[in-house]
Amino acid sequence: MDSVEKGAATSVSNPRGRPSRGRPPKLQRNSRGGQGRGVEKPPHMAALILARGGSKGIPLKNIKHLAGVPLIGWVLRAALDSGVFQSVWVSTDHDEIENVAKQFGAQVHRRSSEASKDSSTSLDAIIEFLNYHNEVDIVGNIQATSPCLHPTDLQKVAEMIREEGYDSVFSVVRRHQFRWGEIQKGVREMTEPLNLNPAKRPRRQDWDGELYENGSFYFAKRHLIEMGYLQGGKMAYYEMRAEHSVDIDVDIDWPIAEQRVLRYGYFGKEKLKEIKLFVCNIDGCLTNGHIYVSGDQKEIISYDVKDAIGISLLKKSGIEVRLISERACSKQTLSSLKLDCKMEVNVPDKLAVVDEWRKEMGLCWKEVAYLGNEVSDEECLKKAGLSGVPADACAAAQKAVGYICKSSGGRGALREFAEHIFLLMEKVINSCQK
Repeated sequence: MDSVEKGAATSVSNPRGRPSRGRPPKLQRNSRGGQGRGVEKPPHMAALILARGGSKGIPLKNIKHLAGVPLIGWVLRAALDSGVFQSVWVSTDHDEIENVAKQFGAQVHRRSSEASKDSSTSLDAIIEFLNYHNEVDIVGNIQATSPCLHPTDLQKVAEMIREEGYDSVFSVVRRHQFRWGEIQKGVREMTEPLNLNPAKRPRRQDWDGELYENGSFYFAKRHLIEMGYLQGGKMAYYEMRAEHSVDIDVDIDWPIAEQRVLRYGYFGKEKLKEIKLFVCNIDGCLTNGHIYVSGDQKEIISYDVKDAIGISLLKKSGIEVRLISERACSKQTLSSLKLDCKMEVNVPDKLAVVDEWRKEMGLCWKEVAYLGNEVSDEECLKKAGLSGVPADACAAAQKAVGYICKSSGGRGALREFAEHIFLLMEKVINSCQK
């Protein structure tokens, strides 16, 4: 998170009168567009993700979980890890989106109601942001709904602006699609080709295709935006790879978008490693956390057969599976589940036990996957190479993880997380073969 100004993750600019540091005064700008008097500063490039709370299609779409991560989190991760921005901002009018943005390390501009209407444009919101941030010289407007964006794309665009002198750069994708004129009753009764000769239809490999805006990002200098343009001046496009051009506004089928992200998305600076050890908290993950007591005072718990199958699949793939609980669970009850896993109960310090298991197997933390749901799991979740929580996990556990299941504890969360691990391991294997 070096690209975010120190201590700034808690600052909130605010046109609505909510607590904030207030609107900065207008400052004299130097010849390079920086602030201050006398000493020139390099142009301040800010990433700005617009994330309004109101969505007509999918309620709170910007923070809906995609492959276990809030949608906006994918682009925030790419922007922060790119290292090219002096600041990374989310412009929003919604409290929940604000909280998620801060959780990922972004600063928040609290958008006014005037710039949050259905009729408001992206340009309206960007201009409002600039009115409150005189220090910003270049805006990289990144679309929250483009989850396959990678830091390398942003780094190359920043170089085009800083080193090659472009005033604006926007993202495009190459498509090989033949276009035809629309038939309009009473105006045009038959269609006509728009970009091909039907008598000489080219093969795909013989045609360069056409460039289309994919909406992933628009970079522009302040003077252009203040004139009402996101594209202008010395202008260039940046061609993204087709597999990285995923737009949730278009790809409404969320499960298909998830598969694309799992295959082509950006998962962070550190490379994924093959998982060798899977640890699962018993209460609230393997089970739903409910405990029943029989008339003879025996403990009764329940679990989902899907989760038992998940454990079996993990073991068949060569992953060691172990169970842990801070509660003094009945080992007799647990053994009756016939999961054939090593387990440790009545554990006051889960981190110490899992660390001992890791060392015993000669593993690094990146080779450990952990499924937890409580405050007592938080440190293990932060350390593990892959971490997950059920949908009903506590807030502290959810903040510490990379994957939040759709399923609740004891209701298929373990199986779901196991499937997530298999998909990512396939990604690891594919990268090793390249």
